[in-house]
Formats: sequence, structure tokens, C-alpha cells
Amino acid sequence: MLQERSGFTLLELLVVVLIIAVLAAVAMPEYLKAAERSRATETITMLEAIAKSQQRKYMQTSTFAGEYGGLDIQPVGAVGSLYYTKGDPSTGAGGNGFAITLYNPGGYEAGYAEGERYAGGQVLRFPYSLRRYYASTETTCLSDQPSGQALCADLCGIDAPVAACCTNGSSSACENPS
Repeated sequence: MLQERSGFTLLELLVVVLIIAVLAAVAMPEYLKAAERSRATETITMLEAIAKSQQRKYMQTSTFAGEYGGLDIQPVGAVGSLYYTKGDPSTGAGGNGFAITLYNPGGYEAGYAEGERYAGGQVLRFPYSLRRYYASTETTCLSDQPSGQALCADLCGIDAPVAACCTNGSSSACENPS
């Protein structure tokens, strides 16, 4: 009498593992890009809050704050004009986020905050930075690397990767509101 066996053969298991590996290989880059877009969106929101706070500061004193302590919003742990969004807020140690710096070269139109992507000394998959002029309502995405340019194109809603684009859909840097 023949005995009926239940279960999977080694070949069937290998085919299933291969299918899962192919799906993961296709999905992983898109997942990493989506995670990076999320980081960028969080930073764009923070740059907007900084710009609005700087506008209020300018209305009160006719000057921008040079350090986070001079703003009516201050990220926890921010010291001076540099703040790290992940890891140690003053050194960035152990983090994988943005270094946000306040720049005040003079004049209402010239001041801006810039968030530069960092990964605590590790190589970045998407190297780019985000810049928001205090007097502007848009954010510029900047990159000199192809992967960063592709991410910027996604953030700006344009088709072709470029070195600088504006979140208003322009394939050039946002205009300085001078």
C-alpha cells in the first residue's frame, strides 16, 4: 500500500524563497525612498516653522535671530545656530537625520535656514539639502549626486532630476524673495 505524504518539496520551497527575494529586491528601493521622503517632509515642516518664527522676530526687532535661543520656538537641545534632528541635538552623534543651520547674511531677503542630510559619518544613499529663505513660502531641494537629485525631483513634483528644484514644482531653485 502506498503511503501519501503531505508537505512541500525542496524545489517548491526554493521557488517560494526566490519569488520573495525578487519581490523584496523590487520593493526595497521604493521603501527606502519613501522613508527618505518622510524625513525630508519632516524637515520641510521644521524649516517652515523656523521661517515663520524668524519673520515674527524680524517684525519685533528688525533683525533675524542668529541662534535658536533668540526664536520663540526652540527645538529641545538646540545650542547656537546649529541643531541636529536625530541623535545628540548639539553634535549629531548617533544620529541619522538633518543638521539645520540658521544663516543671517544681512537684510530681510537674505536670511535662510538650511537642513543638510547627514548620517553620522556613514555614506548617504540620498545626499541632499533643503533651504528655506525666511521671507519665502517655498523650500529649495539641492543635490550634486544623481540619487539625491532623483529624490529632490520627487519632493518637488518634477519628472527629471536636477541639481536644484523648488517645492512649488519648478525645476530650478526657489527665487530669493529680494
